[in-house]
Amino acid sequence: MKVDGRCHCGHITYLAEIDPKQVSICHCTDCQQLTGSAFRVTATVPREAFRLTGAAPRCYIKTGDNGKRRLQFFCQECGTPIYTTGEGAAAREIGIRTGTLSQRSQLRPTSQIWCASALPWLEDIPDIPGRSGD
Repeated sequence: MKVDGRCHCGHITYLAEIDPKQVSICHCTDCQQLTGSAFRVTATVPREAFRLTGAAPRCYIKTGDNGKRRLQFFCQECGTPIYTTGEGAAAREIGIRTGTLSQRSQLRPTSQIWCASALPWLEDIPDIPGRSGD
């Protein structure tokens, strides 16, 4: 599936070819902190299937509890997280932050990881009253 994406301010843009079956939810505490939310949704693609078309992002390196370094790329103008990758063999894949994709409504996660860190109230979301706008 061909996709395009951008940061909130439009400074960083990209194109990619993704497999919609490679979309996952991560509940780890790093993803919770880095998003400021309950979890992160990521589309994993081979590095060669991802191409920046706008400005270059900034990089923040996070060393995980397992000692592996994850490169977190974000817009230096608006702060939007764009993608992540690893080092060495782990650099062969890019994890696109699906919130930046124009086609995000078409991508349903197919797996979840770090479920032990999932916030306990997530299962209650369908019962929380909502409204369609402001």
